[in-house]
Amino acid sequence: MVSSLLMALQLAGATPPAPTLGEPADSVRLNVEIPRRAAEVTLDGVLDEAVWGEAALLQDFYQYSPQDGIPAADSTRVMVWYAPDAIYFGVQAFGDPASVRATLAERDRIDNDDQILILLDTFGDGRRATVFGVNPLGVQMDGIRLEGETGRAGFFRAEAEVHPLDRNPDFTYETRGRLTEFGYEVEVRIPFKSLRYSSGEQQVWGLNIIRVVQATGRTHTWSRARRGQASFLGQSGTLTGLRELDRGVVLELQPEITGRVEGSAGTDGDWGYGGESPQVGGNVTWGISQNLTLNGSVRPDFSQVEADAGRLSFDPRQAISFPEKRPFFLEGSERFRVPNQLIHTRRIVQPDAAVKLNGQLAGFEVGVLSALDDPSIQADGGRPWFNILRLQRDVGASSTAGLLYTDRRGSQESNRVVGADARMVHGAYTLNAQAAGSFNSHGGVTERGQLWDLGLDRAGRTFGFTTRIRGTTDDFLTRAGFLSRTGTASIRMSPRWTRFGGTESRLESWATSLVFSGSWLHEAMWKGDTPEDIKFHWNNTFTFRGGWSVTGSLLLERFYFPPYLYADYAVERQTGAIPDTVPFVGTPSIGNLDLVLNVATPQWNRLGATFFVVGGRDENFDEWAPAYIVIGEAGVDWRPSDQLRVSPTYARQQYIRPDDGSTVRQRDLPRLKLEYQLTRAIFLRAVAQYDAVWRDALRDDTRTGDPLLIRNPVSGVYQRTTEVSRNHLQMDLLFSWQPTPGTVLFVGYGNALSDPTAFGFREAARVEDGFFAKLSYRFQN
Repeated sequence: MVSSLLMALQLAGATPPAPTLGEPADSVRLNVEIPRRAAEVTLDGVLDEAVWGEAALLQDFYQYSPQDGIPAADSTRVMVWYAPDAIYFGVQAFGDPASVRATLAERDRIDNDDQILILLDTFGDGRRATVFGVNPLGVQMDGIRLEGETGRAGFFRAEAEVHPLDRNPDFTYETRGRLTEFGYEVEVRIPFKSLRYSSGEQQVWGLNIIRVVQATGRTHTWSRARRGQASFLGQSGTLTGLRELDRGVVLELQPEITGRVEGSAGTDGDWGYGGESPQVGGNVTWGISQNLTLNGSVRPDFSQVEADAGRLSFDPRQAISFPEKRPFFLEGSERFRVPNQLIHTRRIVQPDAAVKLNGQLAGFEVGVLSALDDPSIQADGGRPWFNILRLQRDVGASSTAGLLYTDRRGSQESNRVVGADARMVHGAYTLNAQAAGSFNSHGGVTERGQLWDLGLDRAGRTFGFTTRIRGTTDDFLTRAGFLSRTGTASIRMSPRWTRFGGTESRLESWATSLVFSGSWLHEAMWKGDTPEDIKFHWNNTFTFRGGWSVTGSLLLERFYFPPYLYADYAVERQTGAIPDTVPFVGTPSIGNLDLVLNVATPQWNRLGATFFVVGGRDENFDEWAPAYIVIGEAGVDWRPSDQLRVSPTYARQQYIRPDDGSTVRQRDLPRLKLEYQLTRAIFLRAVAQYDAVWRDALRDDTRTGDPLLIRNPVSGVYQRTTEVSRNHLQMDLLFSWQPTPGTVLFVGYGNALSDPTAFGFREAARVEDGFFAKLSYRFQN
C-alpha cells in the first residue's frame, strides 16, 4: 500500500511523504525476502516503473556516526528486487535539497559528496563485503570492505576511520541519479557477473546500506549498527529469496596499445624526442566459477596511473611506501592482504607477463600470483620472477587463519618468505597473531630471519584498548613485500575512551586515547637494554555538530643515540694549523615535546578544507641534536561548479637549531590538481607538484659546534658537508575517455623540470618530458 501510494505521488509530480520512523524488532526488520521479477527498467534516476512498487522496502535508518543507535534525522527509502541476471536498488534520500552535496566527479572521487553505499556480503560470513557507491548524480565509487581493517588512525587521531574502504577494485555496474524537490533519487543495477557468491541454489546475502550526509557530517545505516563492536559487517541484515541466479560465462578480453615519445637533451644540448614502436599488450579475465577468477596479462601498460603525491619523511630509519594503483594488481587485491604488508605488489615493477588466480576453492580464500618482471630493473641483467601464494580460511563465526608463501628469484639470488597468521574474535576481544620466516640466498650464502607479531584488541563503544608486541630479526628480508624497517622490536599499549554529547549538544562526541610505546633493536630488547625510543602520546578527537572535526595531541618522547646510523660520521676538530678528524658520538638522548592540531571543516556546498600542524621541540636526525620543528599540511577541495574541482595542497617541514635560530633542513611541497569532468565518461586532469628541499652544512650542534664530516662511500674519505638544494617541478596533463572500466582512451603529457633557485621558476629547465597515448577496449561476453 505504501509503495503504491509512493508511485502515484511520483507520477503526479508530488513530493513523497517521509516515512514514519519506528523501531520494529531488528530480527524481523533486517531479514528481507526480495521478489524476483522478469522485468526491465530504464535506468534514468526516476523510479516510475511499476516494478518498483513491488520491490522489498527498506527504511527506518539509524544514525551511526558521530553518535550511534538513534533514529536518523533524514529519512531514506531503499527498494530492492532482482531479475535473473542482476539485482536492482532504488533509493530515495529525503532532505533539504539545498543541503545536498553533488558534483559530476571522476569515478571514486565522491568523498566530499552525499552518497549511498550498498554493502553486499555475498557469502554471508560477515568477513567481506563488496561495496557499490553512488552520489546524487549517479557517479560511482566502489571497493571492498574487509572485516578487521579499521582504516587510518595516525598518531594524531584518537580513533580510526568510521568507514574504511579499499576503493582500488573496480566493478561493472550501472547507476543513474538526479536531484529532486525532496532530496535526491538514484537507481542502481548490479549484474551478477560483477559478483562472486557461493554455488548453492538458494542464496542468503548479508546487506547493509550506508547513507552519508555531508551537510551535517552524519552517517546513517539501515541496520542499527553500533560503534565500537568487534564486527561491523556482522551487524548487517540479510537478503533472502535469491535463487537461480544467472551469472553466465564470465570472459573478458582487453587488448591495449600504447605509444609514447620521450624528450631529452642531446650531447649538443638541443632538445629532441625519440620513441619506440607502439607497445601492444592486453589482459584476459575468465570467471572459472561463481567464486573463482583467473586473470592474465601480457606487457600491461600503466600509463593512466597518476604519479604519487610527495610525502614528508619524519624518521630516516623508516622507509616510505606508496599504495598500489595499477589496475591488473588491484583486481582481487583483498585476497592478497596479509599483516605487516608481506605482500606488496609494487615490488613487481613492470612485468612482461603475469597471471593471477583468486577466489574461493575447497573452503579456502585463495590468491595466487606469478609474474615475470622486466630485466632492466635487475643489476645483473637477470629477469626477476615472482611467485606469491596466499591462503585464508574461516574459523568459527568471525575468526580467520591464513598462510603465506612468496618467492622472488633472480639470476644470482633468491628470496622466500613463509608465514602464518590468525585473527581470532571472541565477543569484544580480537587476538591477532603472525609468524614468518625469510630465506635469502645470494652468492651461495643463505640467511634466515624471523618476524613475529602478537596483538590483543578490545572493542567498545565507550572503552576499548589495543596492545601489540612485534619484532623482526636483522636478517629478515622480504623482496615481494614491504617493511619500513627490520631488526627491531616494539611494545605498544593504547587504552581509549569515547563520550557522546546529548541530542542538542554542540559537541557530539569526544574520543581520547593514551599511547605508550617503546622500540628497541631486536637483540637489545631480549637483553633488557634501554629502548631506542620511548613515547607517550595523548590524542583527542572532538566532533562538533555540523561536521567540524578537531584533533589535538600532546607528544612526549625520548630518543636515544643510534650509533649505527652515524657510523660514517666524524667531527672536524681544529686543534692547530692542521684539522683533526675525531669520531662522532652524539648526545646520549634527545627529549621531545610536541603539540599537534588537526582541523577538518564540514563539506560545504562548494568548499571543504583540512589543516594539520605539529610544533615543538623534536629530534634533528641530520645532526643528532634537538631542534624546534614546524610541520604543517593544508588542503582545500574547491568545487566552483558541479564539473570543476580545484584541489591545492601545501606541506612544509622545517627544523630550526635552538641556539642561534638557523634552519637545518626545510622542505616545501606545494601541489595543485585541477579536474574537469566534461561528462561522466570524459575527464580532464592537470597536476603540478613542486618539491623544494634545502639542507644546511652540518655541524656537531650539541657538543663542539665543529663541522660534521661524512665518509664518501666510493673513496672512503671523510668529506665536509656543504649546503644542499634540490628543486624539482613535475607537471602532468591527461585527457581520459572511460565509458566503462577497462575501455579507455588516454592522451597525456608529462614534464619534469629542475630549478636552481627554490620557487624561482624563471630559470627552471626541462630534465625530461614525454607524450603518450593509450587505447584499450574491454570485450565482454
